[in-house]
Amino acid sequence: MSFSKLSSVIVRRKCLPAITVAGVNFGNRKTFGTSNTLCTKLAQEKKPDWNRAVSEAEKIVGYPTSFLSLRWLLSDEIANVALHLRKLVGSNHPLLKTAKSLLYNGKNNMQAWGLIVLLISKAAGHSADIPELEQDKAAGVLHSQRALAEVTEMIRTSHLVHKGLVNLQAPLADASGDMMFGNKIALLSGDYLLSNSCAELANLRNQELVELMSSAVRDLAEAEFVGPRDKQNNPLPARPRSDIVEYKQFTDKTLEPLVVSEALGNARAEWTLRHVLNAGSLLGKSCQGTLKLAGHPLELQEQGYLFGKHLALAWQACLDREPFLPNVSGSFSLVSAPVMFTLQHDPTLYEEIEKGQESVDDVDYEVVRKAVLTGPGLEFTKKLQKEHSTAALEVLNQLPASDARTALANIIAAMQDL
Repeated sequence: MSFSKLSSVIVRRKCLPAITVAGVNFGNRKTFGTSNTLCTKLAQEKKPDWNRAVSEAEKIVGYPTSFLSLRWLLSDEIANVALHLRKLVGSNHPLLKTAKSLLYNGKNNMQAWGLIVLLISKAAGHSADIPELEQDKAAGVLHSQRALAEVTEMIRTSHLVHKGLVNLQAPLADASGDMMFGNKIALLSGDYLLSNSCAELANLRNQELVELMSSAVRDLAEAEFVGPRDKQNNPLPARPRSDIVEYKQFTDKTLEPLVVSEALGNARAEWTLRHVLNAGSLLGKSCQGTLKLAGHPLELQEQGYLFGKHLALAWQACLDREPFLPNVSGSFSLVSAPVMFTLQHDPTLYEEIEKGQESVDDVDYEVVRKAVLTGPGLEFTKKLQKEHSTAALEVLNQLPASDARTALANIIAAMQDL
């Protein structure tokens, strides 16, 4: 779905002298390319369309990254999986929908995560003591950074595939062998990608990076156990609380687990918690890890984490608003920001949500949609998206001007307004 128009975004082309960010003097950092001058490419015309913003960004890092794990997908093992997937055609197994969404080149999935990691890598540059053999000068990143970007996408993809598993309870268990077969394919495919990502990560021989990315995998797993769920593990929002207190758990201590119980029932805190665990942690820690590989100090690495986390949350807020656009119908996530903010505003709506304890299909989505459209939920979500977009841009704007920085700014601009 295309985005509505925004006012023109014009960035003046200018060259910057030495810049200090979080204690790092970028004037002495080593950059790739034939020129020592860093100039921001003119970002002009209208607000970038999503596909165009991603396409232009891919050119900057040298090749399409919407599926960095393609070489794994072309292996004999995955080729056999693809053949078996044909047996599921015509069934209702969610793995088919997952496969379609992964291959669809649109903004409604986040297969551009590897691209984000490579762009922040190129925008920040690397320390001067990185060996020449480690540098991919054509793309402007390190070989280890490219490997980490691939690891990020493989972890994300394996998580999405694993989420396609069906809880085979009656009558599903007796209906067809297709569901059991689909579960086997989803489990093995997800395990294959995850195991390859672990092997690739180990090959980088960086213990701190392994620990960092392992904590991101832990967060992805924990996200599947936050709050109430129906029998198919579809998430439901927690009952709204009246005694809302500020939730201060989202700190820069990126290896520490988040405290779940304190956030449940608080719309903003619960939504943030769910999506930091489910998305923000992986992207944030990947951005942090790529700056670690480049030899940047801890202060800048933490800024990279904040950039990735805020970008993921802004992205999710953008997606959460789409089901409530004019002329859009059908089901939607009951833990999306508009729904949760509406529940906070009108707790009586939770009676409708409770109907989904057995299955979310028992919820009358049109009743919930009407409540969202007439309540403040959409406006609060728009403010939430703006807040995280601004926070990501604040980190980004501290980096020296470059084509990579402009490309990231264009990606953020492409999801500003629906």
